[in-house]
Amino acid sequence: MAKRVVLAYSGGLDTSVAVAWLQEEMGLEVIAVAVDVGQEGAGSEMDAVRNRALAAGAVEAEVIDAKDEYAEDFLVPALKANAMYEGRYPLVSALSRPVIVKHLVDAARRHGADAVAHGCTGKGNDQVRFEVSTRALAPDLEVIAPARNWGLTRDESIRYAEVRGIPITATREKLYSIDDNLWGRAIECGEMEDPWREPPPGVWLLTKQTATEERDVEISFEAGVPVALNGEKVTLVDLINQLNGIVGSYGWGRIDMVENRRVGIKSRETYECPAALALILAHNDLESITLERDLAREKARLEPRYAELIYDGLWFSPLKRAYDAFIDDSQKFVTGDVRLHLSPGSCRVTGRRSPDALYDYELATYDAADTFRHADSEGFVRLWGLSVQTWAQRQGPGRGQDQ
Repeated sequence: MAKRVVLAYSGGLDTSVAVAWLQEEMGLEVIAVAVDVGQEGAGSEMDAVRNRALAAGAVEAEVIDAKDEYAEDFLVPALKANAMYEGRYPLVSALSRPVIVKHLVDAARRHGADAVAHGCTGKGNDQVRFEVSTRALAPDLEVIAPARNWGLTRDESIRYAEVRGIPITATREKLYSIDDNLWGRAIECGEMEDPWREPPPGVWLLTKQTATEERDVEISFEAGVPVALNGEKVTLVDLINQLNGIVGSYGWGRIDMVENRRVGIKSRETYECPAALALILAHNDLESITLERDLAREKARLEPRYAELIYDGLWFSPLKRAYDAFIDDSQKFVTGDVRLHLSPGSCRVTGRRSPDALYDYELATYDAADTFRHADSEGFVRLWGLSVQTWAQRQGPGRGQDQ
């Protein structure tokens, strides 16, 4: 039986209640660990989050700034893979879970804990991500999921906190569940649980249309990694934050979909992730001129499976590691610039260039600079179609005509 537990602490209602519940119901010492992955207001509010955990009864509370690590070690691999679950979702929440788990496990080792805990319910995907990642990194640690077991409704959780004097910001009027980080925002619950209902305007934060003048944005990549915006070198965190502001101001970057959760149910989900979608759009386009045809096609075939591994909580798995080796090798020459044109409600590629481009103007052009050997095509086309011609003569429309 565990005696000391490290709790993934967000500062919200469920994890604040979990601090007290783990002590009262299970007799555990609780160390709260809050990981900053770029969630809204995280930098300025993290002291308040730490104090809230201590007020709820944690014996110790840590705040870890993991924004740069998250961007460089988790978002970059996903971007290189153009990772989009079911072709639409850039894995906003799924990508943050393994970095949080990494720090939970590290904290458990530092504090001599024999368990980790999370605030996920039994219906969502995050329980899978937290628990599978923990067991991949530290199979000896027990994993505890209080919110999956306590059976409290939202009103009951609020009452639980009020009776014990636990400071919370939640209200009974709150309708939506929101999870956000550098890569975007996930919004669910409320009237959006009806897939026919249109998301109300008030749920959007990153994609409120305020810009009206059309403009271009240029993103520069080195070996698949975005390194500059409009010719200016910036850190990856700053680049993502700037793109969220610029692209989002055109009202672009929203996703409204019904997705298949790992637990077997369909769920209506809404996301806004302007920077993530813009970067994937640009990166994928740059690959069109830098990847050899068969490499590009094989990579495109693997990308959905790569995204599925992340979604299903298998970041720390041997298959994911093997895919990373392939994808990293594919990115050696994905260097260059992509121009995005922004207008209200629109973001599209209007140009791409690379010093390592496989696009050859003299081969592609039809003007006087043409160096393509046209005479070679006659024999190529004849041999390419030989099997079809043989079929047509022996088994198809031309059968018997040569007799």
